Amino acid sequence: MESDRREAYEKRAKQLWGDTQAYRQYEKKKKGRPDAEARRLESEMIGIFGEFGKIRGTDPSSEEALRLVKRLRDFITENYYDCTDEILSGLGEAYGCGGEFTDNIDRSAGGGTGEFASLAIRAYVERKRNETV
Repeated sequence: MESDRREAYEKRAKQLWGDTQAYRQYEKKKKGRPDAEARRLESEMIGIFGEFGKIRGTDPSSEEALRLVKRLRDFITENYYDCTDEILSGLGEAYGCGGEFTDNIDRSAGGGTGEFASLAIRAYVERKRNETV
């Protein structure tokens, strides 16, 4: 992701979530992270969406799709902030709602990938919820 777009995302994130624990975790993990490391993480995340793109058009509740959701969630938690079910659900909505997130995902991983990832995330969270009930 180019630095101008990254800065715009970061500014918007701070406005929306700056007073949350997740944002404080993000700030702490980001602090002192070299630009090269930030670019590597962005590339890895794009790669995960590339994997979603390879299976879009299949069942978003398949074991393969759900494993990718868990991989994405674990990646976010390890590198950015604790990606709770609530946060993951919100991200899923953003990925599939047709806005900037969807456009960026689809541009890098193929048309329909953002919506597919969104549906897979919804299936993942619903399965987890049903397993704990």
